[in-house]
Amino acid sequence: MPKKRSAGLLLFREVAGDPQVLLVHPGGPFWAKKDAGAWSIPKGEIEDGEDPLEAARREFKEETGAAAPDGGFVALSPVRQPSGKTVHAWAVRGEFDVAALKSNLFPMEWPPKSGQRQEFPEVDRAAWLPLAQAKRKISPGQRPLLEQFQARCARRALAGPAATGPGKRGPTGARGESS
Repeated sequence: MPKKRSAGLLLFREVAGDPQVLLVHPGGPFWAKKDAGAWSIPKGEIEDGEDPLEAARREFKEETGAAAPDGGFVALSPVRQPSGKTVHAWAVRGEFDVAALKSNLFPMEWPPKSGQRQEFPEVDRAAWLPLAQAKRKISPGQRPLLEQFQARCARRALAGPAATGPGKRGPTGARGESS
């Protein structure tokens, strides 16, 4: 059985010189009362044969309702979650109005064993968070993505205008896409 892979974008901005990241909260009744350790970067599964960066851009649109930024992608090292899924992610500077969140829907039987199908948003809310708060809210399996981002910020590798476009090298030396 092939290992599952996901791809996502770690959207960031600076407010008063401090980085903030965009995290999303999963929708549906299972996640409704969970907060710490439940949030995520906007991400989803990579389809067979799909370029991981294109999957990340597609998933950002599906989960937020907004188009992903056009460039400036800085590849982060993939992380393996406790479930065994590998998450590929790119940091990218951008803006997003959390009040404009419009996630796609997914169907599920609810209440359990009722035979009734209901639709729920894949993401029910989004928030801009400072890194310390984001580390408390994000899924533990994705926390290494924030740590990589923070290390790059400490080196100021992500400072300034958008770093790279697909296939180009930016100030970090990282390519705008990875395999």
